[in-house]
Amino acid sequence: MTSPLNDSTLDLLATCPRGLELLLSEELAALGVEPGKTTVGGLTLRADLAGAYRACLWSRLANRVVLCLAREEGIETPEQLRSAVAAVDWSRHLPPGSTLAVDFHGRSEAIRHTRFGAQTVKDGVVDRLQAAGLARPDIDLASPDLRLYAHLHRGRLTIGVDLSGDSLHRRGYRRDVGHAPLKENLAAALLVRAGWPALAREGAPLVDPLCGAGTLLIEAALMAADVAPGLARERFGFHGWAGHDETVWRELKREAEARAGIGRKRCRSRFHGMDQSPAALAAAKANAMRAGIPALITLTGGGLAELSRPEGLDDAPPGLVITNPPYGERLGELPELVGLYARLGERVRAAFPGWRLAVFTGNPDLGHRIGLRAYKQYALLNGPLEAKLLLMAVPELDADGSREGVAPRRSEGAQMFANRLEKNRKRLKKWLKQSGESCYRLYDADMPEYALAIDVYGDRVHVQEYAAPRTIDVGQAQKRLFEALGVIPEVLEIDPARVVVKRRERQSGSAQYQKQGASGERFEVCEGRARLWVNLRDYLDTGLFLDHRPVRRMLGEMAPGKRFLNLFCYTATATVQAALGPRTAEGIAGASDSVSVDLSNTYLEWARDNFTLNGLDPSRHRVVRDDCLRWLQTAGDEFDLIFMDPPTFSNSKKMEETLDVQRDHGRLVRLAMARLAPGGTLVFSNNQRRFKLDADLSEHYAVEEISSRSFDPDFSRKPGLHHVFLIRHREMA
Repeated sequence: MTSPLNDSTLDLLATCPRGLELLLSEELAALGVEPGKTTVGGLTLRADLAGAYRACLWSRLANRVVLCLAREEGIETPEQLRSAVAAVDWSRHLPPGSTLAVDFHGRSEAIRHTRFGAQTVKDGVVDRLQAAGLARPDIDLASPDLRLYAHLHRGRLTIGVDLSGDSLHRRGYRRDVGHAPLKENLAAALLVRAGWPALAREGAPLVDPLCGAGTLLIEAALMAADVAPGLARERFGFHGWAGHDETVWRELKREAEARAGIGRKRCRSRFHGMDQSPAALAAAKANAMRAGIPALITLTGGGLAELSRPEGLDDAPPGLVITNPPYGERLGELPELVGLYARLGERVRAAFPGWRLAVFTGNPDLGHRIGLRAYKQYALLNGPLEAKLLLMAVPELDADGSREGVAPRRSEGAQMFANRLEKNRKRLKKWLKQSGESCYRLYDADMPEYALAIDVYGDRVHVQEYAAPRTIDVGQAQKRLFEALGVIPEVLEIDPARVVVKRRERQSGSAQYQKQGASGERFEVCEGRARLWVNLRDYLDTGLFLDHRPVRRMLGEMAPGKRFLNLFCYTATATVQAALGPRTAEGIAGASDSVSVDLSNTYLEWARDNFTLNGLDPSRHRVVRDDCLRWLQTAGDEFDLIFMDPPTFSNSKKMEETLDVQRDHGRLVRLAMARLAPGGTLVFSNNQRRFKLDADLSEHYAVEEISSRSFDPDFSRKPGLHHVFLIRHREMA
């Protein structure tokens, strides 16, 4: 079909990801298309039909190229929208019998849903066709013959034909997007910003050490080999347009195919990708094959620790290392990533002196761990996520073997933090050896700048970041966190993968017991004779309150032959210690029987697992799911030893009323004392920092506060973490 428009100048709109408008304008100008006004996420342009086709075929940055058919002002109502669309002669654009889809963007006071807007546009098209005695088109949302574009913003309507069809970022070589979340046109933009086109003209090599499905490698190879990004696409939107000129298109495509054939042969650049995921490498290989440039790309398996300069590059000019590393949307992912970014910097400095490094990350603070200063930063969006492209020059080796421009391995603050960890380890070393404890607190905000609590659980580390007050700059606080996460694995000589990070904030209700993850990654630790399950990842707390270790030890010493009650039992670690008895007396049995009460099914199941791990008889050591206050009011049994450690506050929906330990502890203690046998002891503890015991309790019972004696050396510097009282019936004191 010969187009009536092939000799005329077309009014076009090219869209792109936000932040790429100026790059797109420069690209289209280089393609011979006249760019016009830049808008958010696009720009207007004018071109003949060949120029429009060329933009679709050759643009590496655009999402869509739209032929604008009408621009109207003052469109607010559905009636006005329908009328404006009906004013377009659709018989010139929609071939008879074609299917149709409408992409509607925007809104007005009366048009608030994109589906309704699209339906209204479709109705306007049908009105015009039926008025001309033509058949109404069928709708095909999945693969229409022609796709219409409609945009409504502040009463301004743009209506047109989408010449692209599917978004132009879909080159056709990538099938499994699960391995490559980076869109092709964004990858191309990163390469342009990193100066790759100029490097490619020199025959420079390119390396992606975390290549995933190879999107950056493939886009770079397509540029270097002069392959049109749309050459592998089977169809564009203009193929279903009545104005399409197949002769013009075939000529442009033949030219692109000829250029690609020559470009592949003449390409001097080589491309090297690494990844430790076999699935990602398989996807990268398949994608490169579909893109038509498999011979240019070499893929190898391995992690950053194995990153080295590829062989055969001795005579090549300095190249580009470019990568899109993970950046941790969840706090718990950060320890490994801090180490990953540091290793990236170390290996690049060692293997690629004189090269250029480009890192695209949604967490620029992680970029500081690379150890090179960025000479340029570009803010871009990766989908909805704000990200930055960091450009760094890898220094050459000086004559003395040193490197200029390399940031110090540790800042002064980070070195002081490392020194404090070493000092604390030395201080606790003798106690740990004597006690045999493997779970302990190493650091608790000893330096205000590094507001962390660091607990060691065998060969793993649990880091809690205290939420910074509003007066502290968020960026500075995050930088210090990253510094600490870089230091901790080095000082403790552990794999960063075994460091778990959480943010500790004031909790209300049962928030501290709510699930935060689903790793199911629990492991066994020892405390005295007890074996206990802990989980560092899935909950705010780990299943083992380390500061209460001396209290659990005391309960074990007090429990032999006694009936034991554990209220608000959590994972029942105290019950385990009481049931096992004194840790230094293997032949002495612990509590004769026990009852452990809590509202949480999750933690009671955890308690049962702890009992099983220690061989405790479930017929003698029972768990009860109930509100402790309600249970105390109805229970009839007596106990010789009671442990009660209520939360500071709880408004759980499972409870009949809220619990405030300062307000309600008097009532709780009295109810517990009603279940305490003559000569028995209630061990009452809580973690309310400013707790004051009800004076009336001391008048009715013999009360002894032992808080100062209830801390082991690892918590001796923070003696206000909890309060512990021994309460007995006065007449038996």
